[in-house]
Amino acid sequence: MKIRRLPEATINRIAAGEVIERPASVIKELAENAIDAAARDIDIVMVAGGRSLIRVSDDGHGMTPEELAVAVERHATSKLDDEDLSDIKTLGFRGEALPSIGAVSRLTVASRPPAAETGFAISVEGGLLTGPKPAALSTGTRVEVRDLFYATPARLKFLKSERSENLAAQDVVKRLAMSRPDVGFSLACGERGGLRYPAVDNGDAARLSRLSDVMGKEFAQNAVAIDALRENARLTGYAGLPTLNRANTQMQFLFVNGRPVRDKLLMGAVRGAYADFLARSRHPLLALFIEIEPSHVDVNVHPAKAEVRFRDGGMVRGLIVGALKQALAGAGHRASTSVGTATLDALRPVAGSGAQPYRAPVRSYENRGFAEAGTAFQAPLEGAPQTQMTGLDIPSAEADLAPPPEELMARPLGAARAQVHENYIIAQTGDGMVIVDQHAAHERLVYERLKAEQDAAGIARQPLLVPEVVDLDEADVDRLAERSDEFAQLGLVLDPFGPGAIVVREVPAILGDADIQTLVRDLADELAELDEGLGLKERIDHVLATIACYGSVRSGRRLKAEEMNALLREMEATPHSGQCNHGRPTYVELKLSDIERLFGRR
Repeated sequence: MKIRRLPEATINRIAAGEVIERPASVIKELAENAIDAAARDIDIVMVAGGRSLIRVSDDGHGMTPEELAVAVERHATSKLDDEDLSDIKTLGFRGEALPSIGAVSRLTVASRPPAAETGFAISVEGGLLTGPKPAALSTGTRVEVRDLFYATPARLKFLKSERSENLAAQDVVKRLAMSRPDVGFSLACGERGGLRYPAVDNGDAARLSRLSDVMGKEFAQNAVAIDALRENARLTGYAGLPTLNRANTQMQFLFVNGRPVRDKLLMGAVRGAYADFLARSRHPLLALFIEIEPSHVDVNVHPAKAEVRFRDGGMVRGLIVGALKQALAGAGHRASTSVGTATLDALRPVAGSGAQPYRAPVRSYENRGFAEAGTAFQAPLEGAPQTQMTGLDIPSAEADLAPPPEELMARPLGAARAQVHENYIIAQTGDGMVIVDQHAAHERLVYERLKAEQDAAGIARQPLLVPEVVDLDEADVDRLAERSDEFAQLGLVLDPFGPGAIVVREVPAILGDADIQTLVRDLADELAELDEGLGLKERIDHVLATIACYGSVRSGRRLKAEEMNALLREMEATPHSGQCNHGRPTYVELKLSDIERLFGRR
């Protein structure tokens, strides 16, 4: 078969296939154009999941009749001052959106600059241009896309249900709205589907207000602020507490220079930062915004601009991991308010069930004297890590009949009042009560102490009598060799051994008789998938967590008053004590007002 040139219409449809995958792709491209045109309000309408109609209207600076005619030509753009693709400061720059849409639909573009007396419109159907001609509209641009993919009917077979297409469009609008709280967005897509985000202009609180609108008030109440700077990159945003988590990554939003992206390097960094607090099957909620010099990031690696490539990926990864860990440590013992909400929901009786509240046996202080109480308690297992806790001076058992000291009531976790089922500590605060899982709480305290000791002394290495050779693909060897310095800090010393093998010379001593072949292959797979070798650290942390579990105060152990209060005080002073090593909460806080509502007192 001879080589031949394709017709222009076919070329345009092929280009459209790269950029326009579904109705949500059209909305993304047109909304980004509106943002680049300095629009402050963007209204979007979808009919039949975008198959019949997509209309995007904005109040941006508009286009002249001459610019309208050029705008629908391929690779025509106003967003590049010159041909320098290393200095991209806009969301759209390829100049492919409008011509690609026009190649597979019936496209109408009407626009009016602020100084113009009237607007003008053009139409493109199957790649053929009509106009410009006068049109009535206010300042800005209105783009109508009708009969999407009519020119490529095979593409229609791959579209999903109307509901699925509406949800995909909503996801696009949410991400754009999160990146630009100063811009108002509205989306109408069916009787029940729709979004409305008014522009927010209240300074530093604007972003959190918009995130609350998109991700829910629960996230805003349980998020810690992120603001970190490293070299030429700045990371801002909000990250949810570990106890506020989900079963998937749908509530993780990442932005680079205002552009929503889905990047495996960034996702891997997030997973690495939370690896110490969440099980592998649970994922945090967060919205992170990276601002970096345009010359240090390539946004031109994906037709839909959904992926980016950093010049120094290690620096960006380190920035994310370090900032998240620092912010979570700064949250101290906090647990998410969703824990208390879930507890209250569980306590509310089901209407019509006739269920009576269960009265658990409570062992109060007055039932056991304090004269025998010690001032510290230790781990129950011989040889396990010891925990010293400073006790409180309580003069006598009669003191328990009176309200606890005000200074203890004012502490975040309050004053211990009782122990239930030899596992749960009941504490009273100034405006409510706290229920603490003594085993889970002390397990986290011991674990944090073990990590601190390990960081101070370093990870001990065990040299192998006979170095182990692991056969791998050349690409996997290169990835492991590139990160060999990081693995060495964790106690794993390895080197390339020819084009298709790695030789392991030392392993972390704490792992004992580890399966080195499986360990190295798992690390290689993680680097290929997430650009983050978490397996080694997770195994080391798992060993430490196991030691902490056996070295902590056990469920079923009766604690003295001083021991319970000492545990509460150490929790307040220890970062991450609000969740155990598996991401579950170590305590539940109930406000007095909520408890009174349970009993109909409010």
